[in-house]
Amino acid sequence: MFSKRLSDVSDHEKKNLKLLLVIGLLYTLGIYLSNIFVNIFLWKQTEDLLILALYNLCIYVAQTLIFVLLGKWVKRIDRVIILRTGIFVISVFFISVLLLSTKASDLFYVLGILIGTGYGLFWLAYNILIFEVTEPYTRDFFNGMFGALQSLSGIVGPVSAGWIITALTGYKGYLTIFFISFVLFIMAIIFSIFLERRKTDGEYNIREVIKESKENRQWFWMLTAHLFQGMREGIFLFLIGLWVYLGTQSELIVGIYNMIYAIASFVMYQIVARIVKPDNRKILIFIGSIFLFISVFWLLISDEPVDFYIYAGILGVFLPLFFAPYTSVSYDIIGQAKNAKDNRVEYIIFRDIILNSGRTISLILFVIGLLVISADVWMKYSVVIFGIGYFVSGIIVFRIHKLKHHT
Repeated sequence: MFSKRLSDVSDHEKKNLKLLLVIGLLYTLGIYLSNIFVNIFLWKQTEDLLILALYNLCIYVAQTLIFVLLGKWVKRIDRVIILRTGIFVISVFFISVLLLSTKASDLFYVLGILIGTGYGLFWLAYNILIFEVTEPYTRDFFNGMFGALQSLSGIVGPVSAGWIITALTGYKGYLTIFFISFVLFIMAIIFSIFLERRKTDGEYNIREVIKESKENRQWFWMLTAHLFQGMREGIFLFLIGLWVYLGTQSELIVGIYNMIYAIASFVMYQIVARIVKPDNRKILIFIGSIFLFISVFWLLISDEPVDFYIYAGILGVFLPLFFAPYTSVSYDIIGQAKNAKDNRVEYIIFRDIILNSGRTISLILFVIGLLVISADVWMKYSVVIFGIGYFVSGIIVFRIHKLKHHT
């Protein structure tokens, strides 16, 4: 299927696309296998939602600081080396969790900073490589395929992890899946050796990109969309898996929940990859954003495994409908911006700074809420308040297209 869909693409381009997809698959499989269960692992040691919120806040703060402080080095150091360093740091995180075992919660802030640094380095390099490896005519395909591979990881990873944790007593299951993730990240590092190395000329000039956001209305509104995207993700990426666990007290059900989401997402990404076109992106994004917000209210009344499974299916259908065209719009706006060829690194870095700032802001607000409102009540309020993020992003994309038509 890969070769058929890219019949007009050169062998050189195909090689880099394939390698980037394989690295993305190994990375996401390692993350899907363990990431959701790290939060549950820490919860079982502390039963303190505030500690989990602070742990995730450390992750997003570290990510944001990586983009801010180390972004300029992407123009001086090969992106593949930065990608490899990020995967290595994440591997160190999982080794640290293995060594700390039941003492991991005592150093939650160190672990949060460590994996946040790894995430920051990985995505700093990976997002730039996507922009460099793909072209407008391969971008929708790549985003669709990458989404499908993420879904495959979600099918295999969480339910396998849930079964291992359930089958092995105590913390043995958790430690086993953390070790498997470590091995997968080492494999990703090995594959990264074969990626083509690209040099970026010129000085790091983030100020010009910031200035462009004041002059280029499409770029300004796309950044605003990413901010609201981040505000939703800051809460939902860590809270929903824990929500399912608290409602069912079963890691296996958490794994099945993620598997159902992943199966629906995998099928939907195949459909989206075939139907999405530049002229229908905005309507697909808007439809996806509406249903993603409405689904939050179903989550509020969910208290049985089947309720959570239905919610997982809804997410699996409408997240791809939102994200595949949304990502393409974002990259296209960067590609059309002023001096995009020379400043592509700065554009992607600044976009990710805004995205992670949104995640950080929502976690800070969530922590403040925990200090003044009971955890059970605030969890419900927060999913509604922050759950509107994608819907706002969808509305903004409509505005961007109107601006495009009037210029």
